[in-house]
Amino acid sequence: MSPLPPAAFTTVLDAVVDTQQRKSIDTRYTAGLSIPSFILIFIAAAIGSGVNSVAGGGTLVTFPAIVWLGLSPLVANATSTVALWPGAVGSMWAYRGELTGARRWLTWFTIPSLAGGAFGAWLLLHTPAHRFDDIVPFLVLGATVLFVVQRPLTRWLAPGRSEFGAEGQPLPRPAAWVLAAQFAVGVYGGYFGAGIGILMLATLGAMGLTGIHRMNGLKNWGAMCMNGIAAVAFAASGLVVWPVAIAMTAGALAGGYVGARLALRAGQTWVRRAVILTGLIAFIWLLAR
Repeated sequence: MSPLPPAAFTTVLDAVVDTQQRKSIDTRYTAGLSIPSFILIFIAAAIGSGVNSVAGGGTLVTFPAIVWLGLSPLVANATSTVALWPGAVGSMWAYRGELTGARRWLTWFTIPSLAGGAFGAWLLLHTPAHRFDDIVPFLVLGATVLFVVQRPLTRWLAPGRSEFGAEGQPLPRPAAWVLAAQFAVGVYGGYFGAGIGILMLATLGAMGLTGIHRMNGLKNWGAMCMNGIAAVAFAASGLVVWPVAIAMTAGALAGGYVGARLALRAGQTWVRRAVILTGLIAFIWLLAR
């Protein structure tokens, strides 16, 4: 079975534009950026990627930061997705030891993640910029609400459950409803992405998994797949501002690995509070701008 229908690749590649348009986008958005601006971009990406490795929601840090620097919300979303993908790879690598016995499960999980991410990216590329500007504050607010409820939702799902999915135990083939839910998460992830980790953790908890580190490993795998295919689409579309993306990528690589390693040892209460506050401020600012 092919991981992704050929038609999905066709619609993704339909977004390709000529080289001159890409250079125009890079010049328009980076002409006024100073060295401190790029340092801010690096720091925001490192923090965002670290937060993504814990439970998702890192886009609530990176997206407002690059919109604040002058990028349009549509371009900022595409650039952020491309730049944070290496951080997802770093997070996946840090959690690789938690996925023993899950190879068959991951194979099935990959298919809806790629398909959903491709379809979500296609939707974004066919959304007029002014319309995306109108809905993005509410996407940010929705992602912030998801981040707020993630921890109590995890506590509600976990207690009293059997140790199904505990670290080291083999996982059976996922149920059809889990694959359907992952496809829906992939569509949202390809379109905007903030909060996809929270949605995946909720699905995994509802399925019966209880080992939080293994759940984070599975979540990071799904995010890497859906964001990866979306990143390919956005890179081909000409929406990505590459100087900003490169600065973010450097920060994301560092933040993704370090954040995942810290998440395996410590709590993240203050980080979560800061992300929630950032999301709420970003919602108000994007609504008012």
